[in-house]
Amino acid sequence: MSIKDPQYCGYVALVGRPNVGKSTLLNNLLGQKISITSRKPQTTRHRITGIDTRDQYQNIFVDTPGIHQTQTNAMNRYMNRAAASTIADVDVSVFIVDRLVWNEEDELVVKSLANARAPIILAINKVDRIVEKNRLLPHIQTLATKFSWADILPISAKNGYNVDALRAAINKRLPEKPHFYDADQITDRSERFMAAELIREKLMRQCGDELPYQVAVEIEEYKLVNNIVHIHALIWVERDGQKRIIIGKSGEQIKSIGTDARKDIEIMTDQKVMLKLWVKVKSSWSDDERMLKSLGFEE
Repeated sequence: MSIKDPQYCGYVALVGRPNVGKSTLLNNLLGQKISITSRKPQTTRHRITGIDTRDQYQNIFVDTPGIHQTQTNAMNRYMNRAAASTIADVDVSVFIVDRLVWNEEDELVVKSLANARAPIILAINKVDRIVEKNRLLPHIQTLATKFSWADILPISAKNGYNVDALRAAINKRLPEKPHFYDADQITDRSERFMAAELIREKLMRQCGDELPYQVAVEIEEYKLVNNIVHIHALIWVERDGQKRIIIGKSGEQIKSIGTDARKDIEIMTDQKVMLKLWVKVKSSWSDDERMLKSLGFEE
């Protein structure tokens, strides 16, 4: 790229109801894992920023928590506010829906987009899993009437189908301005934050069917000593029964969670990692505003 070539840079929100594939799409767009994933809805709780710089274009992707109707506790309210405030501040939004499904929570997202100043691209995800392909075009035609979309694209975040076309659609709508970040930077989140997210991902994947959403990870210690990253992490739950599930028989479950998390953290840091996990019980922590702020929840 010549110094004289114009640069294009902007914030891009990935929005949608829970479990439509926002985090998988972010990881595909970046070519590496930044946002944690699991089959459990609402895995993403924080706004995760992923930075993708290619030639003249720098996309600063923001993976938002899924917008959902339930606002029964402070954590859910935080997540909805985080998603809504992101939509208001970006240059482009990508609204992701799941195949041929359109429900009340999708309608809720459309309402949240009503006052957005940025163009909205509709991405119909998981089309590789549609059995009756002839239903896709009529579905696209129906969705075209729901909103004034800047573009509508069928994609598969998992296998990469049409993701480059989505990137091109985003790029042509970015404002012309200098890049905000160095070309080799891929996130603005710290390794400490990412380590907590990777531990939580393993919790969701290994215990997701048995655990409710009231599970959080707090990093108490993160330090590099003799080229080894030492991490002490607290896993917060709300009931003793949840603690027993995570620890497992003779401690086997928490050992497995720690092993899987350590491997991913070692890949992320390119360092050997010593990871120690503890589980603590605090009743109703997910409805405690002060504790949520200490765990990094933002509005």
